[in-house]
Amino acid sequence: MSRNLDTSALRAVLAVADAGGVTRAAGVLNLTQSAVSMQVRRLEETLGVQLFHRGNRKMKPSPEGEKLISYARRMMALNDEALMRLAPETFDVELRLGVPCDIIAPQMPAILRDLSIGYPKMRIKLVSSGSISLREAFRAGEFDMILTTEFPVPEGVEVLAKHRLVWICSPDLRAVEARPLRLAFKDTCVFRGAAQKALDAAGIVWETAYEGESETVVEANVAAGLAVSALIEGQLAPGCVAIGPETELPALGDCYICLYDSGQAKGDLAEALRAALRQRYGATGG
Repeated sequence: MSRNLDTSALRAVLAVADAGGVTRAAGVLNLTQSAVSMQVRRLEETLGVQLFHRGNRKMKPSPEGEKLISYARRMMALNDEALMRLAPETFDVELRLGVPCDIIAPQMPAILRDLSIGYPKMRIKLVSSGSISLREAFRAGEFDMILTTEFPVPEGVEVLAKHRLVWICSPDLRAVEARPLRLAFKDTCVFRGAAQKALDAAGIVWETAYEGESETVVEANVAAGLAVSALIEGQLAPGCVAIGPETELPALGDCYICLYDSGQAKGDLAEALRAALRQRYGATGG
């Protein structure tokens, strides 16, 4: 029949060995002297050995006690490590940030990495969605800060950067020549309306090739040569190329990356996040 060592008793033995006596060990463990003595004696009875030589002023481990102490230190280290790894992680501060999926890379991973190193007990909860959905959630108080791509810029927001909006298609340009021109945009994409208006002004007939909210499906349609779409310059999807002025498609103008800040987030992490967003995204402006 297997027997188990009492971890509380092992911790008491370690405390007595390190403190040199029951009185100091009791203070370290926040227990009474009698409770510590009882734990040590019960462990001695369980093992059938004497763990300490009891002198007038100091308790010295016996040879058997020294062996047990060596095991006990390793066992307590594993016990404490398991508790730390399995316990729910707690944070002193949590900031809620929303960012459109098309501007998360490459800036946001670097921002999150740097701030997690500088502020290990604080967390940024990142949510990715379309700019329209993010604005609605921000007004409802669900975010401390959000970034958006705007076309045009609304009043009362901070502009971090300006970028050219470009048409994208497959490398063979097959979809560019089709009429009506087939467009692939998410239903809530802020660039959708701008593209449609530009085509109407240029007298180019168009039709919708996709309805829904999947960015992956939009990219698949464009990469397959079934439709064209529009993105911020430099944010190309895999298998797609940007179309220049050599085609008949009209220029789409500029779009803007904007920061909405509730002003409710305080402290060092909030200020560091604001500074990082301005630096990282502002540095890429056109």
